[in-house]
Amino acid sequence: MDEPSTLSNISHEQLVSMVAHNKDRSAFQILFEYFAPRLKSYLLNFKIADQKAEDLAQDVMLTLWQKAEKFDPAKAKISTWLFRVARNKYIDQVRKQKYPEVNADDHVALMVAPEKTDQNLHEKQNSGRIQKAMKVLNEDQRKVIELSFFKELSHSQIAEATDLPLGTVKSKIRMAFQTLRKELGDYQ
Repeated sequence: MDEPSTLSNISHEQLVSMVAHNKDRSAFQILFEYFAPRLKSYLLNFKIADQKAEDLAQDVMLTLWQKAEKFDPAKAKISTWLFRVARNKYIDQVRKQKYPEVNADDHVALMVAPEKTDQNLHEKQNSGRIQKAMKVLNEDQRKVIELSFFKELSHSQIAEATDLPLGTVKSKIRMAFQTLRKELGDYQ
């Protein structure tokens, strides 16, 4: 490794080459001391916090250390490459804030349907079975069941609406239930 003082006369692109091929710490130190403050200043122009700018600048310099071999001096100067990396890291950071990564497993307990999702299917199936069973009832039994359960009338209101005595209404409902139980079997 060369001493930083002897490396100071070498171009930045040559220093990057030394980092890329030899992981030269002295060369990297010169690059870091030169570019880190400039990158931080550049990143502060994006109106981010001082600490965030410093963190991103260090992240850019870490990228230089890890990926120096990807730099091509024929395409751009090292400063152009580093400032582009800084800009891209800033954009990535903004995207992460805008669309934070969510672990779905953390929210599974909260993703419960407000009702049973198969409830409508069961209701339709049950309704069909009940309608089929209702056809077995005689006209008087069907009428009192419809008034009682579908129109939600009390037994007294049914007696009044049908001109039947209250006891007869109760008897017809009881007999209709017995018939429905036989028809529906073990259905609950």
